[in-house]
Amino acid sequence: MESSPLERQSLGLLPWFIAATQILGLAAVIMTGVWMGHYEGGFAWDGSSLEFNIHPLCMVIGMVFLYGDSLLVYRVFKNESKTTVKILHAAIHLIALVAAIVGLVAVFGFHSAQNIPDMYSLHSWCGLITIILFCIQWVMGLTFFLFPGAAYSLRACYLPLHVYFGLGLFILAIGTSLLGITEKLFFSIRDTYSKFAPEGVLANVLGLVLVGFGLTVGYIVTRSEWKRVTNPEEEALSMHFKTLTERDSPDSPQGS
Repeated sequence: MESSPLERQSLGLLPWFIAATQILGLAAVIMTGVWMGHYEGGFAWDGSSLEFNIHPLCMVIGMVFLYGDSLLVYRVFKNESKTTVKILHAAIHLIALVAAIVGLVAVFGFHSAQNIPDMYSLHSWCGLITIILFCIQWVMGLTFFLFPGAAYSLRACYLPLHVYFGLGLFILAIGTSLLGITEKLFFSIRDTYSKFAPEGVLANVLGLVLVGFGLTVGYIVTRSEWKRVTNPEEEALSMHFKTLTERDSPDSPQGS
């Protein structure tokens, strides 16, 4: 069916929104690098505060920028096979998870070296919850949508939950990042923060960029006319898979 002029105009806006997410996401990564590299002294793996600086950079790269990009692959790669897009979605998630784990090891290593208590702040609680749920979400997605064996009915039942928690955890990751920015500023420049210190201004702008990135990604993935449309070949394969997986289920008629 041929799309209407309004639908074509709407689709024409999608590349601009995708470009906006990449500009905002890369800006957030660069600003975090400048903040930790220039204002906080750089990076090292030696137990000092320079090791802590790895933590925010890895979290912004993994749990914000890469996570957001993984949500967008179904909107960007509309003409690729669904299996290819699924693999790309899972692979970006995995890279994001690896970056987040490096960030976690860095902050816990810094706390251990400096005898600083762990897990007492709201930021740390939300962060750990986000990472744990992210791991569960990734394993569940891999089990239901990439590994063979899951019944079609189970996939169809779990899909709305996967989509909901995927976007929900992305929002939680950004919220946790904002908590971390505020916490870091009060530790680093408590006395000059209210005087509009350059470091504080940069960090505040970083927070706004993260919010902008999250809102733009959220708008793209929730706009119904930009969702991936299953082509006839994929629909046929899906129905064939449903027949194979539910042929011997208790609710299906038994073959002779």
